Amino acid sequence: MMKKIKNNNILKNIFLILMAILTTLSFTLNIYNLDNLIKNISFTSTSTSIESNLSIYGPFKVGTLFLLIIGLFFYKYYQKYYFQNKKSHYAFDILSILFSLFMIIGYSYNLVGSAKLIFGSIPLFLLNIIIFIGYFIFFKATLNYISDFISNHEFKEKEKKNKIIDYIFNKHPFKSTVLILLICYLPYIIAFYPGILSPDPSNQIKQFFNLDKQYKEYVVMIDENVPITNHHPVTHTLILGGLTFLGKTLGSVNVGIFMYSLLQTALLISLLAYTIYYMKKLDTPISLRIISLLIYALVPIYPLYSMSTLKDTIFAILVIFYYLKLYECIKYKNLDRYHLKEALILIFLMIAITLFRNNGIYLIIMSFPFLLLIDKKNRLKLLGIFLIPVLFYYSFTNILLPTLKVTPGSVREALSIPFQQTARYVKTYPSEVTEEEKKVIDKVLTYDTLAARYKPEISDPVKNEFNKYATKEDLNNYFKVWFKDFFKHPGVYLEATINNTYGYFYPDHKKWYVYYNYDKRLKEAGLDYHYNSLKDMRNVLSGYANVFPYLPVIGSLVSIGFATWIMMYLFALLLKFKKYDYLIMFTPVISLILVCIASPVNTYFRYTLGYTMAIPLLFVLTIAVIKNKDKRKKEVK
Repeated sequence: MMKKIKNNNILKNIFLILMAILTTLSFTLNIYNLDNLIKNISFTSTSTSIESNLSIYGPFKVGTLFLLIIGLFFYKYYQKYYFQNKKSHYAFDILSILFSLFMIIGYSYNLVGSAKLIFGSIPLFLLNIIIFIGYFIFFKATLNYISDFISNHEFKEKEKKNKIIDYIFNKHPFKSTVLILLICYLPYIIAFYPGILSPDPSNQIKQFFNLDKQYKEYVVMIDENVPITNHHPVTHTLILGGLTFLGKTLGSVNVGIFMYSLLQTALLISLLAYTIYYMKKLDTPISLRIISLLIYALVPIYPLYSMSTLKDTIFAILVIFYYLKLYECIKYKNLDRYHLKEALILIFLMIAITLFRNNGIYLIIMSFPFLLLIDKKNRLKLLGIFLIPVLFYYSFTNILLPTLKVTPGSVREALSIPFQQTARYVKTYPSEVTEEEKKVIDKVLTYDTLAARYKPEISDPVKNEFNKYATKEDLNNYFKVWFKDFFKHPGVYLEATINNTYGYFYPDHKKWYVYYNYDKRLKEAGLDYHYNSLKDMRNVLSGYANVFPYLPVIGSLVSIGFATWIMMYLFALLLKFKKYDYLIMFTPVISLILVCIASPVNTYFRYTLGYTMAIPLLFVLTIAVIKNKDKRKKEVK
């Protein structure tokens, strides 16, 4: 059928016009203004009312001329690329379906907190089918076009070289990048001296000084005289708290926090500089290295998170370096390269990953064992390298910390998904909850206020009322009720989970992005943490950060949903070019995305630093694999 259309100019043009119309509708039709379709729908949005959402977007007034221009653009785009691309790979077809669904589902949940803009009426459902087709056509054409471009483009350097560019990117890539990034980050270092404290690191420091009550309320303490818990990784709490204590001893809490900020900034700049240096080793085109450096220097997540004292920044640094080590393990498979130095680097890296986030162990378990499947020659060595960090982690958490009377984190941290599902069920169908079920739920989550506490995109209000004295029997009984109610209204459970996670896959959702505000917790606890007097400078930098997500094209670099799409596309590229071994390189990303789905907050940027900050590196590594820039050498340098 497609061949007949391709060979018949009249049919081809009709087909192109139809596709252009459908895609134009998908990108310009605002469902919320189709009053005749939605006026009879009862919206029970769990976040904000449909009226308030409508007021945000305003009336739909797209002129006919504008629609014609958009339609003409898509017509010309499809005319140039649609029939020129080779046969679509199945991975891109699947991605096109997923991206289209993400757009439709994300739009509905972002606006009304449910799927009612999709299934609220038959006309709405039919309209969404049309929108889906329009999106699908666009994504399929675009994904295949990008693939063909990467496949056919030589990525060769021009013979004429600029001396400055050559000096920076060829002769001294590491040192030059360090200097450039330091200059670009210096305004942030000065303006946000001594460092940016958000609630979590503030409470960790208070915990170190035995001034914290919040984390103690979450758990049954092993020993009240040992204030530190493993709610946040003990390693990070000790480093952050220890440097703050050192600064206080020297006469200034600010000095201690600044020491931590400088250490973290130095680590991040060094890692980013190393990736630029590594790109040089791979003969990556200078154009891609320049773009990568510009992203590192100008996208505000890098300097702001370098000054943010959260555990997530160091964790992201470690994970990005882990991508490189996985890449090398795949690249040099079946070569005897795991000598003592390489083995120790891998072991210490994986141990550090497990020590800086409590879910780091899952990232290791879900990624490194795949190397055993592809590297038969070094299987025993790899098994030993893998088992040491795993055994260390379980010994550390199950033997050492309990021996030191350090209380583990609460089980509630792993139960955001079922807790949100129960809360939404109780809010939506309160009359169907029996008295016996209420008693069972109450032993775990305080039933009377559960519906009122429910917030669709953050589970903290629900799980903050978790009964820390709940027994295993109480939890078992709760899950029996949870399972029983699932069969009554499975749709509510699904909606609760989607509502708490859709932003990780929907590019237009932007929340909980960067930190820059002053946190008063330490000051209120008697520790003199304070910003300097450069308030105007901070306002300019934070204003730039807040505007950045809305800048055309480049703003997408700080969209979590778009970052997830990039990871999915790079994965699909490796599938198309049959580089199956290198799919292992993206298993840590899959792990991080799964953690985000199970996390307590929708679209929480710091949870995704491990792959949002790695976009330039993973893109370059994927291109290197596809273009055979990574051919194995007989000797490992």
